[in-house]
Amino acid sequence: MRGATIARAAGAAALLAACALPALAAPGDLGPVDKQPVNLSAIGMFLAFVLLTLGITYWAANRTKSTSDFYTAGGGISGFQNGLAIAGDYMSAATLLGLSSMVFAKGYDGFVYTISFFVGWPIILFLLAERLRNLGHFTFADIASYRLDQGKIRTFAAIGSLTVVCFYLIVQMVGAGQLIKLLFGLDYNVAVVVVGVLMVVYVTFGGMIATTWVQIIKAVLLLGGGTALTLLALSHFGFSLEAIARSAVASHKDGVRIMGPGTLLADPVSAVSLSLGLLFGTAALPHIMMRFFTVPNAKEARKSVFVASGFIGFFFLLVCILGMAAITIVGTDPQFFEGGVVGGKLIGGGNMPVMHLAKALGGDLFLGFLSAVAFATILAVVSGLALAGASAIAHDLYARVIRKGEATEREEMRVSKLASLVLGVLAVVLGIAFEKQNVAFLVGLTFGIAASVNFPVLILSMYWKGLTTRGALAGGLAGLVSAVAMVVLSNAVWVVVLNNPAPIFPYEHPALFSMTLAFLVTIVVSKLDRSASAAAERDAYDDQFVRSQTGIGAAAASNH
Repeated sequence: MRGATIARAAGAAALLAACALPALAAPGDLGPVDKQPVNLSAIGMFLAFVLLTLGITYWAANRTKSTSDFYTAGGGISGFQNGLAIAGDYMSAATLLGLSSMVFAKGYDGFVYTISFFVGWPIILFLLAERLRNLGHFTFADIASYRLDQGKIRTFAAIGSLTVVCFYLIVQMVGAGQLIKLLFGLDYNVAVVVVGVLMVVYVTFGGMIATTWVQIIKAVLLLGGGTALTLLALSHFGFSLEAIARSAVASHKDGVRIMGPGTLLADPVSAVSLSLGLLFGTAALPHIMMRFFTVPNAKEARKSVFVASGFIGFFFLLVCILGMAAITIVGTDPQFFEGGVVGGKLIGGGNMPVMHLAKALGGDLFLGFLSAVAFATILAVVSGLALAGASAIAHDLYARVIRKGEATEREEMRVSKLASLVLGVLAVVLGIAFEKQNVAFLVGLTFGIAASVNFPVLILSMYWKGLTTRGALAGGLAGLVSAVAMVVLSNAVWVVVLNNPAPIFPYEHPALFSMTLAFLVTIVVSKLDRSASAAAERDAYDDQFVRSQTGIGAAAASNH
């Protein structure tokens, strides 16, 4: 019985951990959630956070005068500030709850899974950061369309970005409702509406300036809370990691086996496909790419990734220590189990070990603080997503495709704010509509689309002279269709959602197949394209290469 409970907890944690991605980064599907008593201290601390961030939004609104201010904070965010904001995107409630509970349940496997979310950052640092800043202005489409057909590529890139944003917003909103039910004791619909309203306020009035500072404050609170809880846990074991490990082995039902590899991701194909989605999907998420346009130059872009990597790596180490400490402190204490049965079902569900650890070491007040910070993480992420979606609609579709560059800044700003409002309403409606649905498949679909649609076009446009508009469109379409089809035919949708007896596509993650297909189709079609426009696009690569390396002609920061 106890083994089955731990297995279910590990499964729930794995699902939550799969949602703990940048940008991604909120709880997704928490599985069965037990509504907890109303936590007044948590609600009070969250209201204090909201009041602080609304004050920042008011301050930011007075400094948001142009489209550059709205989309990218005028390029005036420093590398350190931007790195902390990126870390705020990545260090999510899902990271704190899901990954720590996975270490609590599986030991070494949970540690390996945690580290796997970190390994994509060198790709962003060495391959993308500098060229993104030098070539882009507001959005991913600025880079993809630099030497290709503006209308076609911007339309395609905007559709790809909006698809990722909408799917991911559903995950965030459903996660918000479930998390508040879990931690605060409030109703699901109340939580979804609160998140939606605050998201619209942050984005519509404060733009990127407000969104950035909300992320920075949340990152500082999460790092501070995580560090304080880790120090309390270490003090319980005489500040000895060895003592924590020995105690965990003695307390865990699996004993010394938690210190070795288990069965997690035993299927190598699924493991590779998930890894590719994490590596390349992360680098192609629209709201992550937008962050590199908020710094003044390429040097600060590189510094952003370096700073973000440091904070993220530090936080993940904290998460692993907390998971190991919880095995002894929470796993052997009857007060944290239903009916007082140690090894039975954890009160609140399988993702609660770190919250129970906070209560055990810091009391109800510390538990309330950590709960409030966990909810605040969602606000930062959905604000970034909404801003990315609004920029795709207003900057790419309206200003560049429909108005062909003739729109004034005032008109574009008006469309941006209207788009933010529409996305907010849509997010609330979809969040409520999907309350009872298993939305885990949307995580795989989101990263599959980002890795298969956005990433091939992005990386080839920057590094391959032979890319043409026809190749980019054909490859992107092939990646989009195959990624969606494979997720629909997989176990997550075909069996779990549609109730068919067996999946047609045997793997959970599509990136290995859909991304490979997208690259192949893009390269083959580009090679076969002998049109005059294709020759002109290849010739334009040299000018693009010079700008990507030197930053000559790149947008400069605004003065505030």
